[in-house]
Amino acid sequence: MNLSFTNLSPLASLVFGILILIFPKFLNYLIAGYLILVGIIGLGIFR
Repeated sequence: MNLSFTNLSPLASLVFGILILIFPKFLNYLIAGYLILVGIIGLGIFR
């Protein structure tokens, strides 16, 4: 399976959703990390 932005976004959302259910206090850190990751991928730094 090729890992691209179209595959990564739903997968990351699923993982973060599960983590938020397990660790609700880490919600701010998870969202910040997700936004940073999506921003870096969107800018094309990891190509």
